[in-house]
Parts: sequence; C-alpha cells; structure tokens
Amino acid sequence: MAYKFILASASPRRRELLEQVGAEFEVIPAQGEEKITSNKPQDAVLELSARKAREVAGRLQEADAVVLGADTVVAFGGNILGKPRDEADAARILSLLSGNTHSVYTGVTVIVLQGGERKEYSFYEETEVTMYPMTEQQISSYIRTGEPMDKAGAYGIQGKGAVFVEKIQGDYNNVVGLPVAKIFQLIGKLA
Repeated sequence: MAYKFILASASPRRRELLEQVGAEFEVIPAQGEEKITSNKPQDAVLELSARKAREVAGRLQEADAVVLGADTVVAFGGNILGKPRDEADAARILSLLSGNTHSVYTGVTVIVLQGGERKEYSFYEETEVTMYPMTEQQISSYIRTGEPMDKAGAYGIQGKGAVFVEKIQGDYNNVVGLPVAKIFQLIGKLA
C-alpha cells in the first residue's frame, strides 16, 4: 500500500491485532471524550469510530494516508455495557453475562486521504458470545486479577476471561477489538 496507515486508537489490543497480521502502521490516538449519544449498539460504535477517525484525519498533514478508527461495545438485553466504573460494577456486569449470550459490536471507520480528496467508509461487525455460568467466587477472583477493569463488558476473551467463554458465533478478533479480516478486505478494494 502506497498510503501511510494510521490507527486512530491507543488500544493495545487493536495494536496487537494489526501487528499480528503484519500491518505497518503508526498510532495516533484520537483525543476527546468517548460519549455515546445513541443507545443502539450498532449506531453507537459507528458514531464513535467515525468521530475518532475524523478527528485524527483532520490533524494530518500527509497527502496520502489511510486512517482507521474503531470502537467496541458489549450489549446484553438491548443495553450497552461499557467498561466497569469500579469492582462492584464489574461484578454486576459479569453476573449479567454469566450463563447468557451477549453481542460484541465493533464499529470501524476508514478514511482515505489521497491527493487532497477524502473518502470515508464505515461498517460494524457483530459477534455473539455465550458465557458459561460463573459463581460469585469465580467472578470475585477474576475481578481481583484487574483484567476486567479496562474492558467493555468487563472481560477479556484473549486473556484470563477466556475460561468463561463457552462459544462464539462470528469473528473472534472482533471480540478482541478489531475485525481485521473485514478491514483488510475493504482496504484491499480501495487500494
């Protein structure tokens, strides 16, 4: 790709996924508050991913660049479950997910800057995750690891939280935070 590839996110998980597939990219995190204005998960992630990509694209001086913005939320029973505010909130979220199926949505916005022109493409990916039932003791022990505290839905499928995942339907990488295959299919069509 002749473009400079930019990830508009400070997420270490998104960075790891891009490195895993051999992408060469620069990280320029979006600044500003992540405020959701829609209570529909697919709309919320599209809005947030676009906001991140647009903010970073607006700061660039490069003539040719591809900016990737992404945001992930977990939804259960029609409600968006964000990152836990504290340990009690993490316990509440994990108790809701215990023994149930929830959805993980990642919104992706790709902005292509080329020769003074700007084109924007957005989509979202949904993956269903079914969790095994968890005891209060298992939930407390997991929370004490600290892993749930910075993750949407209060668990990390790529970490210790994997022991609670019974099955997924859809893209595993989407649950981690970035549907890399779909992104590179899109970018491949644009290049």
